[in-house]
Amino acid sequence: MKLTVVGTGYVGLVSGVCFAEMGNHVICVDKDQAKVELLKSGTVPIYEPGLKELMDNNTKAGRLRFTCELGQAVQESDVIILAVGTPSLPSGEADLQYIEQAARDIAFALNDFKIIMTKSTVPVGTNEKVKAIIRSHTDQEFEIVSVPEFLREGSAVRDTFHPDRIVIGVENREAVLGIVELHRPLTENIIVTDIRSAEMIKYASNAFLATKISFINEIANICEKVGADVTKVAEGMGYDKRIGASFLNAGIGYGGSCFPKDTQALIQIAGNVDYDFKLLKSVVDVNNGQRFNIIHKLKSTLGDLYGKTIAIWGLAFKPDTDDVRAAPAFDIINSLLQLGASVRAYDPVAAENFKRLIQHDNLYYSDNAEDAARHADALCIVTEWREFSQFSLQEIRSWLKAPNLIDGRNIYTEEELLNTDFVYYSVGRPKLNNGVREGAPILL
Repeated sequence: MKLTVVGTGYVGLVSGVCFAEMGNHVICVDKDQAKVELLKSGTVPIYEPGLKELMDNNTKAGRLRFTCELGQAVQESDVIILAVGTPSLPSGEADLQYIEQAARDIAFALNDFKIIMTKSTVPVGTNEKVKAIIRSHTDQEFEIVSVPEFLREGSAVRDTFHPDRIVIGVENREAVLGIVELHRPLTENIIVTDIRSAEMIKYASNAFLATKISFINEIANICEKVGADVTKVAEGMGYDKRIGASFLNAGIGYGGSCFPKDTQALIQIAGNVDYDFKLLKSVVDVNNGQRFNIIHKLKSTLGDLYGKTIAIWGLAFKPDTDDVRAAPAFDIINSLLQLGASVRAYDPVAAENFKRLIQHDNLYYSDNAEDAARHADALCIVTEWREFSQFSLQEIRSWLKAPNLIDGRNIYTEEELLNTDFVYYSVGRPKLNNGVREGAPILL
């Protein structure tokens, strides 16, 4: 099948490359000439394991092209995939200006029947607006379908080829046949529904996963006060098939481009129809506060943070990505700087992206983990990169000025902590802590 992907951001680029790997002929379109030239040269502007190899192979095979010429790409293709950004407005609502402009541009380029497939995350009713925009600018026949993406950064290539399900929202059941066949090599779990339900499935799914994260973090905070171990609690919960084990890792909260944006957008969607989504508002509040537990634990250990040197390991919102959007590290580092601390930060791949957003006289970006930790008063683990767990605690202790370790992602075990002098704090595991903490009350 001949496909055009409009937008070479995270979703667009991964989708385009993977569709090409499936044997389709794909043209990826972006208005940013510099970005297109970068892609043509074989440079991938995002960090995603396995993506560059697939991009190189399919470019060489002639199945994958990059261009700024939307009109020509549309006319050469059977299916046009909308994968442009829908960032948050100050109100929390999704900004639809890019998808609306793309719809107009596509309309002017239509030369015969096309299927317009929306992969961008859009509020309920947006595909109807896209259809109306295109219809107002062309007499050509077309169909709109909604196929929301469920990719996880850091495993997006694997998620594309091994999805839990494919959701296809469509008005005309006959028009969906080609889209079903396009996706059938990936899974037999293909759900065909109406367009508005497909749009809602995306938001509902992300909101539910965000809720699981905030819930287990609240449980972790209670565990710290009653002397329970949240990792054992989560394990016991996860065996229940009604609950499941995924997204029950306590830590310092979610970040990235999806959960923060989509939860706020769903709150606004509800508000626009006069519904107060109290549960989701609480999920967001819990998440926003969770990251500051690192600051509280540093204060418990060091007292006044003014003049102290704090090492931060991890700037990306999760491992295996260079995405720093809404990363907990932002709030943590900003708070430390406001409190007068000096920060030495390290991330294996995300430092350059982070550096473009925060510069400060007391913020130093290290080239490696050891350099960041050396002579620091405390080390805080903010992102659970595999690299960090490969260092022995004896090594880390030799680098630090003082044995203070705040493990925001629970990467160290009780066995590893034995026979060390670390003042150690984790999340929801008070028996592992070796610092100032509340004693567990006697429960009757």
